[in-house]
Amino acid sequence: MVGGMNIVEAPRIVTTKPWRMLVRGAVRHCPRCGSGHLFRRWLRMVETCPGCGYRFEREEGFFLGALVMNIIITQGAIIAAISIGFALTLPDAPVTLLAIGGGVLAAVTPVISYPFTKTLWTAVDLIMRKTMGESYATADGSQPGVGRSSAAKKSNI
Repeated sequence: MVGGMNIVEAPRIVTTKPWRMLVRGAVRHCPRCGSGHLFRRWLRMVETCPGCGYRFEREEGFFLGALVMNIIITQGAIIAAISIGFALTLPDAPVTLLAIGGGVLAAVTPVISYPFTKTLWTAVDLIMRKTMGESYATADGSQPGVGRSSAAKKSNI
């Protein structure tokens, strides 16, 4: 209150470059503010960012994009491993061994890449929304940059 008048600060609009959002997402940080600690366990993501309050699952099925990214990464790893295996062992390629290796990759890769694809997909979604001119509010309905914690403000990622 200044001179008997209530002064309300205008919300700060956080402008983050798309490449920075992608890098933050790739290292399992919030693409919007850079805050970490987004996962309670390896596969269990928090509902909102502890730094900026961004609500990650905006609607039912939001993370289908992350699932597609996970499938692409898994299929790419399987194709690359089997192709390299065949190329290195021709003319007598051990087909059974390569098939078993592909099966192991098919089981392990999605589990390893899942948390990375969730935060990476969030970054892609934020970039697309920013490009299309849509706003993205936090869980409490406030705009980006409002209510950021000091830890999120100090983050350089």
